[in-house]
Amino acid sequence: MSKAGSTTSPTRTTKAKATANVSSAKTAAATTTPQPVPAKVAAKTTAAAKPAKPLGHVTFVGVGPGDPALLTLAGRDVLAGADAVVVEGNRHDAFLTYCRPGVEIVDASGAEGSRALRTAARARLVVKTAKNAANVVRLLTGDPFTFSSGAEEATACRKAGINFNVVPGVSEVTAVPTYAGIPLTVKSDRDVAVLDLAEAKLDFSRYNPKHTLVLLNAMEVLRETVAALTDAGFDPQTPVALTTDGTTTAQQSVVGTLSTIVADLRSAKITGEAVIVIGSVVEQRETLSWFETKPLFGWRILVPRTKDQAGPLMDRLRRYGAMPEEVPTISVEPPRNPQQMDKAIRGLVEGRYEWVAFTSVNAVRAVREKFDEYGLDARAFSGLKIAAVGDKTAEAISDWGIKPDLVPSGEQSARGLVEDWPPFDEVLDPINRVFLPRADIATETLVAGLTELGWEVDDVTAYRTVRAAPPPAPTREAIKTGKFDAVVFTSSSTVRNLVGIAGKPHASTVIAVIGPATLKTAEEHGLRVDAMAESPSAEELADALARFGADRRETMIEAGDPVTRPSERRSGSRRKS
Repeated sequence: MSKAGSTTSPTRTTKAKATANVSSAKTAAATTTPQPVPAKVAAKTTAAAKPAKPLGHVTFVGVGPGDPALLTLAGRDVLAGADAVVVEGNRHDAFLTYCRPGVEIVDASGAEGSRALRTAARARLVVKTAKNAANVVRLLTGDPFTFSSGAEEATACRKAGINFNVVPGVSEVTAVPTYAGIPLTVKSDRDVAVLDLAEAKLDFSRYNPKHTLVLLNAMEVLRETVAALTDAGFDPQTPVALTTDGTTTAQQSVVGTLSTIVADLRSAKITGEAVIVIGSVVEQRETLSWFETKPLFGWRILVPRTKDQAGPLMDRLRRYGAMPEEVPTISVEPPRNPQQMDKAIRGLVEGRYEWVAFTSVNAVRAVREKFDEYGLDARAFSGLKIAAVGDKTAEAISDWGIKPDLVPSGEQSARGLVEDWPPFDEVLDPINRVFLPRADIATETLVAGLTELGWEVDDVTAYRTVRAAPPPAPTREAIKTGKFDAVVFTSSSTVRNLVGIAGKPHASTVIAVIGPATLKTAEEHGLRVDAMAESPSAEELADALARFGADRRETMIEAGDPVTRPSERRSGSRRKS
């Protein structure tokens, strides 16, 4: 029966009884004296008149084994409409960004005891939440119905009369070996057995030693497992791969054989749960490893930017396998004296300018905010020529519905903009004035260049860049001692401010910059620059660092050296080549 049916029928029955009672009361009133109704009876009658509260609905969503990008589109859409989300600690935090503001977050990580007790406690919590919220989403690592508690929790919902849906997720059984470069099936071997040793006994006698085994929860009994497999007829030289933190940039794999894997694991000093693959398919990893061989895999990279600007760069770095950490070094604030901007905006509307030159996305944002304040829109630019210092700034202008008239054809900088800017012509140009909204600490290159070309420039402070507070002590210590593998600088101000609030990066840390001006500032602060973007954009900066990382990795492999990260260097000095 639907929720509507379960709530309307009692209401109709109550109305029918109420009608009958009224008729009886009228008849009785004609012959007898009315008697007072007991309080308990009145309370029961009032309670019966209230419609039953509808039960909620639960959707069990598999979020994959670790990589947030493995969440399905269906899972994302379900989260967007959730009233409450049941999670397990902070492991699901990355997925809560898809929820609407104000969604209730219910933490189910507090259950203790055996697996059965924990599952029962979480099932009760899911049912309880569904009785108080209309649309409940239960997030489960991996796939809800594959080596997970989803089936037990869904059974509890069914017993409580709560409807549920299931959105499948990528299981660790398949995802982790894939991220390790190990296909579970190949043309010559299609048989795979998956065992959860937290519940299964160590009896491998019924498994074919020629087939592939995937073991879960085997780390605590690895030595016993290896012995049991050997006793069951498995060749001690059978390849074994053990992967921890699978599908994340912290992923680590150890490869050996049944006879060596325990010692190999001890040497690698790896702890925590792992997915273990046993069989000849492990040999494919040498050819098919694609995740752990990314050019920046496992690199801890410092991104000193304002928080609202770091997103695209950090996303690009993650694509190359890095673990970026954003550390704010500057914040963007309105100018101390807004009157200069107010006057410039009025002049723009009144036709005072021939050109408007935008030298940053922040400048575009500052002007847009002023337009909103005055109730203006893009039509106020009618008749004006618009210049952008680079592609990113041009993109921000285009989002406003305006196509820039001038973007540097060469170097995307103030110098490049001057090189392409036309000189003032008294015949062709009715007005010789340029509106230049920019930061309070911008260089004078553009103003000087335009002045030489015959233009008058209204150099207006549209926003201020203010040095941020120092990062936490552990971050400062990591910067100074070389715990970061690389730092990416996106402007001269990020160089100055990072050094000012946290000190110079360690000599072993790789330095990447967005362009020549930032390169010069870095060198002035005693930093050796290893990589520079071919054009000034966040994506190109990440690409330049990735190329450096790939070349570095290839050099180590050709020399027969183990591939290490810059932070793993034992020497305190920088490379000489």
